[in-house]
Amino acid sequence: MKKITCVFFVALFLAVVAVPLAVQAQDKVIRIGAMYPMTGRAGLYGIDSVAAAEMAIDEINGKGGVNGYTLDITFTDSKARPAYAVRVATRYITEDKVHFLFGVVSSGVGLAITEISQQYKTIFIGTDHASTQLTVDKLQPYYFRVSNNTFMSMAAGALYLKELRETKDWKTIAYIGPDYAYGHDQWNELKYNLDRLGIQYEVVGEYWPKLFEPDYTAYITSLSRDNPDILVAGFWGGDTVAFLKQAMPYGLLEKSLYFHPDAGGNYELMSAMGADLPAGLVLGARHYNNWPDTELNRKFVQEFHKRTGRYPTYAASGAYVGVYAIAKAVETVGNPDDTEALVKALENLKLKAPWDPEGFTSYMRPETHQLKKMQAIGITMPNNDFPPAKMMLGDWKIYSPEDVMPPADYIKEKRK
Repeated sequence: MKKITCVFFVALFLAVVAVPLAVQAQDKVIRIGAMYPMTGRAGLYGIDSVAAAEMAIDEINGKGGVNGYTLDITFTDSKARPAYAVRVATRYITEDKVHFLFGVVSSGVGLAITEISQQYKTIFIGTDHASTQLTVDKLQPYYFRVSNNTFMSMAAGALYLKELRETKDWKTIAYIGPDYAYGHDQWNELKYNLDRLGIQYEVVGEYWPKLFEPDYTAYITSLSRDNPDILVAGFWGGDTVAFLKQAMPYGLLEKSLYFHPDAGGNYELMSAMGADLPAGLVLGARHYNNWPDTELNRKFVQEFHKRTGRYPTYAASGAYVGVYAIAKAVETVGNPDDTEALVKALENLKLKAPWDPEGFTSYMRPETHQLKKMQAIGITMPNNDFPPAKMMLGDWKIYSPEDVMPPADYIKEKRK
């Protein structure tokens, strides 16, 4: 009888203890809710972001995770629609109990999600969208961006145009970009930085097609009549490809210097246009497959290619670095549940990224929650190292974070 009783109580004890232990084991997870577009012109950005985020998670979990925690990420197609993405983010927080919101490509979606992030006090790691509004006038405590914003790109662009003035006597400028925050931010920030540098110029046209515009013919003919010395573009993704393909038969790229400092240098353009991509376009992006020529960047590009069979668009690097930013913050704090401590850890983040040249490490600017990184602008030229591309960027101009970040008085004015 005693034996039966003893066995019964031992079994009961194990049953009672086993449940909490199982729950505890399940809770040793860093839960990330990601949103990316998976279809349409923006779809490749989302597909590459998913692949790169999974690559980073496999690398981290393969080394034992973070402080005993494994990373787990859920992906949902944002459809590049703010209202839909808001519903997904709310579900992630209220039902899936994620520790982090993550991703998005469109700045319109990012501006919507940051409000949900603030409402629920859930950290939102922005990996690709670039509107400066998110880190300046609309910054909230739980938002952090690990790729550059449009101000950084356009400040670098203004510096490039200043240097260009030494060899090319350009005077007139025109702009075309998507009619929402991302497009307008670029144009306003380029003009602000040109004015700040004391560069004289004449605006001869500005045009605002809708995002994912199917036919740019009317804009192209207007730009041809404007005949600017510098044609500044603010497209991203498939819109860049579509615009250039439609512009080439009109000779627009022969009349004006095509200048696209934020998202023009994305590998998607090189891959899609192959040998048809003209030489001499001046482009910038958030990551390049052939710069910097460092072991870390080569490894990132090669591992991505091995995993997917293609070379990454720049969106991939933001997702990859975003996962590592989360891991480093949790490593610093010790757990993923102390949100306020994680905010402090992210504000002091230093992280070596594939886009960092030798001797430099990206770091977070606490007052804007914007990662500080080098900006590079290049010129299209023949290069067969990353097929199917036949043209890549070269003849680089490199700009330090201190030269391209929004100055304190700009931030103060925007936050009034």
